[in-house]
Amino acid sequence: MTANLSAIQPLDLAQYETDFNGFAAAMGASYARYGFAVIANHGLPAALVDGTLERFQQFFALPEAVKRRYHVQGQGGARGYTPFGIETAKGATHRDLKEFWHLGRELPAEHAYRQFMPDNLWVEEVPGFQEHAYGLFEAFDALGARLLRSIACFLELPLDYFSDKVQLGNSVLRVLHYPPVPAGAVGVRAGAHEDINVITLLLGAEEAGLQIQDRDGEWLEINPPPHCVVVNIGDMLQRLTNHRLPSTTHRVINPTSERASRARWSLPYFLHFNPDFTIRTLPSCVDAAHPDRYREPITADEYLQERLREIKLL
Repeated sequence: MTANLSAIQPLDLAQYETDFNGFAAAMGASYARYGFAVIANHGLPAALVDGTLERFQQFFALPEAVKRRYHVQGQGGARGYTPFGIETAKGATHRDLKEFWHLGRELPAEHAYRQFMPDNLWVEEVPGFQEHAYGLFEAFDALGARLLRSIACFLELPLDYFSDKVQLGNSVLRVLHYPPVPAGAVGVRAGAHEDINVITLLLGAEEAGLQIQDRDGEWLEINPPPHCVVVNIGDMLQRLTNHRLPSTTHRVINPTSERASRARWSLPYFLHFNPDFTIRTLPSCVDAAHPDRYREPITADEYLQERLREIKLL
């Protein structure tokens, strides 16, 4: 059973400049209630978004043998192409009905974090691929940093609390292609899961299918107005805040029969901590009523590797 998620109204990012505290309170309340918020007027350049999507549509239309030249074995899908039917939601029986591309942060050759962040791959067959794809990565990165300042405000932390913990984070832009779903297909486009990272910023949720699981177990649909960004809390931030900000289970269900012949596209940006950041519960999120759920700290990279194994990317 699903319900219309009218409770999550878009928040206008313009309020960030005119009433920062009000914006932070409203967004934090949405996260605390649903684990999700919707942002209008996000400022990501439309030409950059549209140009990136157009180039990835060209890539995913290439012959399978060409696409597979950009698949790197043993990297857990960290960069380049992950073919259809590989990723599997934690605990799921069937693999997801999707293929995708990952790109991440560009670092100098001698940087210490290079051990955590492999080289990006750029599609030679598609002109303008690198400029658009990495341009969108950087735009998402800047928007995520702004939103983390409002989260810090909501948590009553210094506004720059996250700035030196994510500025070189192992963040990833994923471009997802969900092909048309044939009759009798086994599995769903994306099985029920939680995100691994700090926060996720998602473009492309206008097409029906994205659902979140409410506290009572009911599935609620996320159908934001066009050109909005959906933002959700990931497991790393849930752990840091001792579940004050929840990482909500979500999924992408298969389309209705009349829309089954249509592909679905989405562009999530998974914002991560710096690889060596130690995730240790914030003292301000622990009290007698909320004892620490995570007494053993873990680095962001250790946590990431653990979770990638669970979803069969490693």
